[in-house]
Amino acid sequence: MINYIWFFLILIGIIVAVFTGSIDTINNAVIEDTQEAVVFAIGLTGIMAIWLGLINIAQKSGLIKSFSNLINPITKFLFPDIPKDHPALSAIVMNIVTNMFGAGNSATALGIKAMEEMNKLNIDKKRATNAMCMFLVINMSSVQLVPLTVLKIRSDAGSVNPTEIIGTSLIATFVSTVVGIISAKILQGRR
Repeated sequence: MINYIWFFLILIGIIVAVFTGSIDTINNAVIEDTQEAVVFAIGLTGIMAIWLGLINIAQKSGLIKSFSNLINPITKFLFPDIPKDHPALSAIVMNIVTNMFGAGNSATALGIKAMEEMNKLNIDKKRATNAMCMFLVINMSSVQLVPLTVLKIRSDAGSVNPTEIIGTSLIATFVSTVVGIISAKILQGRR
């Protein structure tokens, strides 16, 4: 459906440009904006590569396992249906840590891995489990200690102080995560 919406928006834009005599504006936008998109994507790829590498090192060194043990009471409360040493828990922890440091794009692969592991515990493959729903809520709201992607965008846009949003971002994401967790816990009992 979204493909049709994008298609019609582009088509309407081209038609309006033809009738208003500003077709050259479209050509300039396509040339300039696609170049900016490639530069931006390469910059984000660098951030993702660094974070995925660091998370991989942390996992192989046992740091993720130690961190998992440290936050075990929290994960047990949030995901009571997942057994203690199940691989889903380490994937969940890695995803949460990656999101906390603002590398949300890098966290996507870890989130998919966590969902695959949780689905192995799922009896009814057509319905998401409570743990899957809770993980999705936490993943989408995710507390951001350092919102790297936003900082990069602000820096690229010429912000004098791109880091000034860290405090506000931390408060907003903390509140959204707490509200999401409370909502998910309330709705878990319903069918």
